[in-house]
Amino acid sequence: MTAQTADRTPAVGRPQVVPTSTYRLQLHAGFTFDDAAAQVPYLARLGVGHLFCSPALQAAPGSTHGYDVVDHARISAECGGEKGLRRLASVAREHGMGLIVDVVPNHMAIPTPIWHNRELWDVLKNGPASAYADWFDIDANTERSILVPVLGRPMGEVLAEGQIVLDEIEIPEPDGSSRNETVVRYFDHVLPLAEGTGSLGIADLLERQWYRLAYWKVADDELNYRRFFDVDTLAAVRVEDPAVFAATHRLLLSLHAEGVIDGFRIDHPDGLADPRGYLADLAEGSGGAWTVVEKILEGDEQLPGDFACAGTTGYDALWRVGGLFHDARGTLELTHLWQHRTGDLRPFDEIAAESTATVITTSLWAEIERLTALVHRICAADIRLRDTTRRNITRAIVALLRSMDRYRAYIVPGEKAPGAQREVLVEAAERARLLLDDDPDVQATLDLVVALACGDEAGSAGRTAEPDRAEFMVRFAQTCGPVHAKGLEDTAFYRYHRFIAVNEVGGDPDRIGVDPDDLHEHCRRMLRTFPDSMTTLSTHDTKRSEDVRARLAVLTELPSEWARTVAALREATLAVRDDRVDGATALLLWQILAGTWDMPGSPAPRITTERLVGYLTKAIREAKIHTTWTDPDADYEAAVLALAEHALASEEVARILDDWSRRTLPAQRAAVLGQKLIQLLMPGVPDVYQGNETIDLSLVDPDNRRPVDHAAHAERLDRMLEGARPDGIADEKLWLTHRALTLRRERPELFRGRDAHYAPVPTTTGHAVAFGRAAAADAPLEVVAVASRLTCALAQRGGWDESTVVLPEGRWTDLLTGRGVDGGACRLGELLADWPVALLTREETR
Repeated sequence: MTAQTADRTPAVGRPQVVPTSTYRLQLHAGFTFDDAAAQVPYLARLGVGHLFCSPALQAAPGSTHGYDVVDHARISAECGGEKGLRRLASVAREHGMGLIVDVVPNHMAIPTPIWHNRELWDVLKNGPASAYADWFDIDANTERSILVPVLGRPMGEVLAEGQIVLDEIEIPEPDGSSRNETVVRYFDHVLPLAEGTGSLGIADLLERQWYRLAYWKVADDELNYRRFFDVDTLAAVRVEDPAVFAATHRLLLSLHAEGVIDGFRIDHPDGLADPRGYLADLAEGSGGAWTVVEKILEGDEQLPGDFACAGTTGYDALWRVGGLFHDARGTLELTHLWQHRTGDLRPFDEIAAESTATVITTSLWAEIERLTALVHRICAADIRLRDTTRRNITRAIVALLRSMDRYRAYIVPGEKAPGAQREVLVEAAERARLLLDDDPDVQATLDLVVALACGDEAGSAGRTAEPDRAEFMVRFAQTCGPVHAKGLEDTAFYRYHRFIAVNEVGGDPDRIGVDPDDLHEHCRRMLRTFPDSMTTLSTHDTKRSEDVRARLAVLTELPSEWARTVAALREATLAVRDDRVDGATALLLWQILAGTWDMPGSPAPRITTERLVGYLTKAIREAKIHTTWTDPDADYEAAVLALAEHALASEEVARILDDWSRRTLPAQRAAVLGQKLIQLLMPGVPDVYQGNETIDLSLVDPDNRRPVDHAAHAERLDRMLEGARPDGIADEKLWLTHRALTLRRERPELFRGRDAHYAPVPTTTGHAVAFGRAAAADAPLEVVAVASRLTCALAQRGGWDESTVVLPEGRWTDLLTGRGVDGGACRLGELLADWPVALLTREETR
C-alpha cells in the first residue's frame, strides 16, 4: 500500500522527537486529561521524558481503555475533549515533557447503541451506497448482509414473542443538535432502517435490511466481517485504503503537525492488510514521527528491518530481563510438582497444540470458513485446480494455521515474497504435513494453500494478480495472528501453570532462565537495528505485573521449598476443597497468592476477595476446559471461588504465606530492583506503566487498570528528595526509578540512538550482571549498572566472598546510596552491601 492522497497533513520540517523515557497513563472518564495534567509535576520530578497516553479518540460509551474507538474525528469527550488534550500537552511542555499517544488502526467498536459509530450506522442503513461502504472489512461474497449477532435466542423464537419492534429515537449529532429516526429495536440494541422499508411487516422488513439480525451463537460459524481476534464488537477497518487511512488519521496527524503529539504507539499492526505499507504511510504523513509497534516477536524472531518505525513496544525485552532472575536448574522440580498435582505428563507444546485446535474449531471457525470459501472459489475458477475439494482445503488451511510459530509472515500481493518471510510459511508447512495423513490429494492441497499464501503461480499461469488470490494472501496473514494469540496466550497460558511468571505476552512457558550473555547480545543487536525501540516490564496487556513476576522468580531458586509450601497450603484448605477443583487451578491459585500477598516493606495491599474472584473467573474461563465465557459451568466456578475465598480468610494460609514471603524477601527484592534497573538503563526507550515506579501487585486487565495513588507516590518521592532514606522496597524502587530516569533525561547522549554505546562489564560470578553506557563506542563508559541475580543460591554458597566486578578506571558514585567507589576490581560484597543493585556514574561527569 502506498497512499498518496492530497488531504493528508504531513509534519513537514518537524524534527523527530525521541523520548528519553515514557510513562503510560490509562485515560477514561475516571482519569481525564486534566487529571493526568495534575500529575505532570510529580512525573517531571520522577524524571519522565514523555507521557504515553492510552487511545485518546472518542471511544464507545463507558469504555475504560479506549481501544473501542467510535469516532476518529473527535478526541474523547469523557476524557476532556480536544481542549483537554491540548491543556495536557501544554502542561507537559511547561515541564519539559511531551505526549505519545496510542493509535488503533485495526478496528472500530460496534457499540450499543450502534449509532455512536456513525460510519458503521451509515453502512448498515445504506449498504453499498454508503459513503463508508469501503471502510469496514466485510465479506462481499456472502449471501446475506452484515451479520449482527445480538439476539439472545434464535430468530424464530424472538419474532414469535414480538421482541423486535420499530421505535422512534433521538440521535445526538456531533455539533450538539439531534435528529429523530425510526429504528429497529431489540431491547437495548437499535439498528437503522433501509429507505422505504418502514411500512413492511417486521419479518419482511428485516429481510430487506442491509444487515442480518441473528442469534449470538451464529457468530462463530457465520460472521462475515473481520474483527479483532474473536471480539464480535470490534469490527476491522480497511486502513489499506488511502481514503480510509486519511479519514481515520487526519486528526492525530494534524495534532502531531502542531506539536501537540510527538509520537505514536501502534496497536496490533499484525491485524492490518499490510503492516509495512501502513507504517510507510504513517511515516510519510507524520514526517517520520517516533513510532513503536505492538509487535509480539516469538523466540528469536526479529522485527523486519524495512518497517518504518523505531521498534516494538518491548515484549522482546520483557522476557529477557525477567528471565535473568529465573534459575533454569529449578525447572525439573517445578515440572515434577506440576505433574504430581495435575497428573498431566504432556509437554507444553502438546497443550498449546490442543488449545489452538480448540479456538480454531470454536470461536475462530468463521475465519476458517472465509478462507476456505476463498480458496474454493479460486479453484472453481481455474480448470487446473477445479478438482480440489472443499474438505481438503479446510484441512490444509487448519493444519497450516496450527503450525505457524509466530503471528504472521509479511507477504504483500503484487510483490515478490521476501525469502525470510516465505521461509516462515514453508517451515510451517513442513510441520503441518505431520498433522495430515499421507493422502497425496491432501498433501497437494497443502502445497496449493502455501503457494497461494506466498503469491506464487498455482494452477494456470498468469493468474496471481486475480482479486481472490490477492485477498487470500491478505486474509490468511490476518488470520494467523488471532489463531496464534487466542490459542497460545489466551488459552494455553491459562491451562499450563508449572511456573506462571513465564506465561506472558511474548513469552514461552518452556523458556525458564536467560543467561547474561544472551541479554548482552540482545542489547547489542538493539543498537544495531532499532536503538530507540521501547522497552517495558509491565503493560495494560501483561497477565501479571512486573513485581508479581519478580516475586515468583524465587520459585525457580527454591522449587523444593515451594513444593512443601504448596503441600502445606493444600493441607490447610483440604477440608473445604471441592472435588471439582482440579490440580492445575489450585497451583494457579497458590502462585497468584504468593505473588500478590503482603510484601514486607511495601504499602501495596494484599489482594482482595473481589480482585481474586475477578481474576480467577477470567482465568478459568479463558482456559476453556471446565467452563467458558459462552457456556459457564456455575458449579465448577463456585467451587473454585469458594476455595479462593476460604484461602484469603484462613489464618493458617496467612501464616504459611507470611512465612514464605518473609523468608524469600531478599531474593524477591533483588529481582524487583534488578530487573527495573536493567530495563531503565539498557538500550531503548524505557516505559513505566502507571504505578510501577513503585511496588505494584496487579494482575491481568481490568485489574491493572485500577486507580493509581499518584499523590502517595509523589509524597514519598518528595520526602526522599528532601533527604530521607528509602523506607522499604517500595521506596527503593521509586528512588531507583527516579535516579535512572533523571539520568537518562540529563544525559540522553549515553542512551539515545545508534551512537550510544553498550558494553558488558566483567564480573567474576554468574550471580551478578553488569553493563556500561557511553556516548560512543570509542568513548569511556560513563554509567555502569550492576544487579544481583539468583541470590538464594548465592546465600547458600555463603555470599559474595571474593567475587568482584571490574569497573573502568576512575572514581565512581552510586546514585542510589551516594557512596563513592574506585574503579578496578571492586568487591561485590562491599558495593552491594546495602542494595542488591548499584547505579554508578563517573564523578567527573556529574
